[in-house]
Amino acid sequence: MKNKILLKLILTQFIFLLLLFMGLTSCQKVINIDLNSVSPQVVIEGNITDQPGHDTIIITQTVNFSQSNAFPAVTGAVVTISDNSGNTEMLTEAKPGKYVTSVIHGIPGRTYSLSVTANGKTYTSTSAMPAPVNIDTLISKQEGFGHQISWSARFVDPVGKNNYYALFLKIKNVVQPNFSSSDDHLRDGDTIDMRIPIPRDLTLNPGDTVDVILESIDRNVREYFRLLRQLNRSGIMSAPPANPVNNITGGALGYFSAHADRKKIFVIP
Repeated sequence: MKNKILLKLILTQFIFLLLLFMGLTSCQKVINIDLNSVSPQVVIEGNITDQPGHDTIIITQTVNFSQSNAFPAVTGAVVTISDNSGNTEMLTEAKPGKYVTSVIHGIPGRTYSLSVTANGKTYTSTSAMPAPVNIDTLISKQEGFGHQISWSARFVDPVGKNNYYALFLKIKNVVQPNFSSSDDHLRDGDTIDMRIPIPRDLTLNPGDTVDVILESIDRNVREYFRLLRQLNRSGIMSAPPANPVNNITGGALGYFSAHADRKKIFVIP
């Protein structure tokens, strides 16, 4: 998924920092921290959109600190998505840990509920799909002493509503792990320039196609993305952060997002 690499890195850092913090708060006593003592947790990465194609729910499980960052797939789960119009579908496991829809489809204005039963536990989540917002144009600016070029997506925020956004890049049909999120707080109805998250190590060649994807998300998903971004910026040497507050009940990590997507295609000259 689009932020899977970032999510796994942050979760690994969080486990380490939490255990380290527990040790540091007990002064004047030698404590041996067992980095492999944290019980595995289910990680759910769920998306349903208004775009054609299959929607997916990815289910994995955390590993001990000493193991690799490759989270093992959770297979054999019972995954169901329903909406507030009475439609329900049990998803098919297309490959280990990847569950896909075939009938139910995202429609703006509807609310979607997710139910996952895995490893003997049930996790649930609800997300409302807002109306889509179109990207009007892409803006480039030169910044700093090095005259580096930054890009922004310009769009008009719908007036009179609380709107929340996430922005992703898709390059050569691969969604990049970097993302940005924002809202219209104090900017209701304004024209908004939202910075495009371009990876520092990204190399683009003439003719490459870049899709800039603007997601209209609900408030809970925006809050999750905001906190996830803060954890990423905090870094391994900072104070122990809290786990991102998500919209999944039952103790699973991750998120479930029903969002409307609009994109702008740019070809590198």
